Amino acid sequence: MPELPEVETTRRGIAPHCEGQTIQRVTVRNGKLRWPVPDDLAARLEGQVIRSIDRRAKYLFLNLDQGTVIIHLGMSGSLRIITDNAPLLTHDHIELALESGIRVRFNDPRRFGCWLWSESAADHPLIHALGPEPLSPDFSGPRLYRLSRGRNTPVKSFIMDNHVVVGVGNIYANEALFKAGIHPRRKAGRISLDRYHRLAEAIVETLSAAILMGGTTLRDFVNSDGQPGYFAQSLLVYGRAGEPCRACNAVLKEIRMSNRSTVYCPRCQR
Repeated sequence: MPELPEVETTRRGIAPHCEGQTIQRVTVRNGKLRWPVPDDLAARLEGQVIRSIDRRAKYLFLNLDQGTVIIHLGMSGSLRIITDNAPLLTHDHIELALESGIRVRFNDPRRFGCWLWSESAADHPLIHALGPEPLSPDFSGPRLYRLSRGRNTPVKSFIMDNHVVVGVGNIYANEALFKAGIHPRRKAGRISLDRYHRLAEAIVETLSAAILMGGTTLRDFVNSDGQPGYFAQSLLVYGRAGEPCRACNAVLKEIRMSNRSTVYCPRCQR
């Protein structure tokens, strides 16, 4: 599933081609996504200018003069910039034709993404209750410590809760917990303020590095120019179960938490 760095990579990739452009035509070839694409999406978008493209958690916002398109890539979605006569792919469900001649295609084999319309994106039910961005000043170790008091949930699940902080998906939760030296199953409420300081710093460091390197290479993700990201080359624990820890040489172990792969070092993480 594309996580925050992949979504941010997509935003940065498509924004220069789209911002300031008028949408001339909207083609919805298959509107049966996670939630049905609004029947009047084309009527709302055509003739409007894309003023900016923003990101909130894993959602992309196409901000227009009137209203916003909320896009989620789901488990397998991608947005591609088409500048030539590239043929349609099987799962190209939505296409925006811009005045420049560029087309933006949304491809989603599993159809778990979404394209929704909102007059006020910040007030949309999917958006308004989200926690702070991990790369914003609102996110900190003291915030994690304060929200964790009395919580018996495992710390990995805690930092993946979008009400606590957005965009810390499975891959990056594994990596950040390793860097902070915290066992993924440790109860969130039993972790000290000092360790939450380290964890917050590790989350910021991990996500920032992934964004700079273009996201993590996943089977279903390609960024806007059709190329995979490269952060997978730098993963310390995720996907490396059974291999030696790069810090202490102990064998990395894998467990399942909430049906997700969780890899950790039994020596470095406590």
